[in-house]
Amino acid sequence: MIDGHTKLAGVMGWPVEHSRSPLLHNHWCRVHGVNGAYVPLPTRPEHFEAALKGLAAAGFQGVNVTIPHKEAAMRACDRLTDTATRAGAVNTVRFENGQIIGDCTDGTGFCDNLTAHDVKLSGRALILGAGGAARAVAAALLDRGCEVIVANRTMERAEAMVEALKGGEAVEWHDWPSLLSGCSLLVNATSLGMNGKADIDWKPLLRQAGANLCVTDIVYTPRDTPLLKAAQKEGLRTVDGLGMLIHQARAGFRAWFGVDPEADEATFNLLAASLR
Repeated sequence: MIDGHTKLAGVMGWPVEHSRSPLLHNHWCRVHGVNGAYVPLPTRPEHFEAALKGLAAAGFQGVNVTIPHKEAAMRACDRLTDTATRAGAVNTVRFENGQIIGDCTDGTGFCDNLTAHDVKLSGRALILGAGGAARAVAAALLDRGCEVIVANRTMERAEAMVEALKGGEAVEWHDWPSLLSGCSLLVNATSLGMNGKADIDWKPLLRQAGANLCVTDIVYTPRDTPLLKAAQKEGLRTVDGLGMLIHQARAGFRAWFGVDPEADEATFNLLAASLR
């Protein structure tokens, strides 16, 4: 029951109906006995900054920020964490002492998910895409000592990302399959395969992969994307994007509600059931 002591948080996006974050955070509130509530906040881009400041003024603890607001959130925050500055985007905001503080937990959530699946974060990682999520993942992998290669259909964007991160290597899109034999990790951070669309034939592109390559996709709708299905048919190890969603959410929940939630089997099963 919501009362005068309930701590409030939510997710701002446009649209936001697809988000599983309300299901996830409200589950954690129930499990941990937190007097809290997490709500979807559909926010038009032109209203984003005013809405963010309004939520702070209304007593919210903070919010998650999703497409298309992550870069706008950077501009609207009073202060950014080093992680957010390096990632070039904000996905988690907390309101504290009258300030709006922006953080980015995507990269940490991605790495924590791989670690939970016993994937070693070492060697060469090939990232497909040069958007906000790709940059967050690349920054996190670089900070953990990995070599990072970035391939994007627009070479200029890949080069700009590498320059901003002061690390990694940008390559032409058509060259990335030839580099797989020397990589331990392939990350799809593009929209290819979202909603199960077969935008590309992955099978011939994966034929040059080494036997130890782990293939991961940050998309979680569906969990088994076309890339992951193709990789499984080639006998390659795969990790889907659902765990990244769960792990990136933990820092926000901890900041807003004062409890460090577990990414346990019950949480996975709840979210997985919602995707079927």
